[in-house]
Formats: sequence, C-alpha cells, structure tokens
Amino acid sequence: MKRSLGFIFGGLLVALLLAGVVSSFASSHPDGLDSSLRDGCTFDADDKITGGSCPAQEEQEHEIGGPLADYGISGLDNDLLSTGLSGGLGVLLTFAVAGGAFWLVRRREPEQAPDHVAGSPEAGRSDRAATDPTATNKA
Repeated sequence: MKRSLGFIFGGLLVALLLAGVVSSFASSHPDGLDSSLRDGCTFDADDKITGGSCPAQEEQEHEIGGPLADYGISGLDNDLLSTGLSGGLGVLLTFAVAGGAFWLVRRREPEQAPDHVAGSPEAGRSDRAATDPTATNKA
C-alpha cells in the first residue's frame, strides 16, 4: 500500500510540475484548430482581423467565462503566474475528481458473517467439526 501511495503522489508531483512550470513555455502560436479557423483572414500586428473571410470572425468572448477561462486565473495580471497556477489547479481538481470516482467504485471485501452464532448447535465446534458430519465434539 505504501508503494502505491508513493507512486500516486510521485505522479501527482510530476503532473503539477508539468502543468505549473512547463505550461508557461507553451507556444503562443495557434494550434491546428485555431489556424484552420483563421484561414482566409488577414491580421494586423495586434493579431486583430482586418479583412478577408474566415470562421474566426464569428469568434466571441467566453459565454460562461469562469475563473480558469483562457488558460489563466482571472484577476491575476502576471501571465506566467496565472498560467502556472491555473495548470496546477486543473491538475488538483482532476486528481480530486478522479480519486473520488475511483474511491466510489473501488472493490470492497464482502462482509463475512461470523462462523458460528452463539446458541446454535455448531457453536463451540472447530471449523472441521462444523463442516464434517463425521467429526465429533470432544470439548
């Protein structure tokens, strides 16, 4: 059990380091989905659409918003800190939800009834005597 907990918390530490530190160095250039939505438009130096026709023109702000929208924590002005904290918080939330789900569906040992109920004819017999009708109780 100790070995399993060490492995789990070691993995959690690695995930926190990756999400909190390495995510700050992620590329700010658009990925495949973003770049395909931008095809057909022209952009200025501030990355604003200046012309053309592309699906990105229909882009709107997050409808729901939230504290972790746009891979950062709203209200923090430091982009590196905001990105790192949101990554770490995301890992912790995911770990908590997954851990809770695994805890709920874990395999449990069935409750075992007592071998002998007090007052029954088998009370006081050995296990062999309770299962073997030829054995006698010499107590």
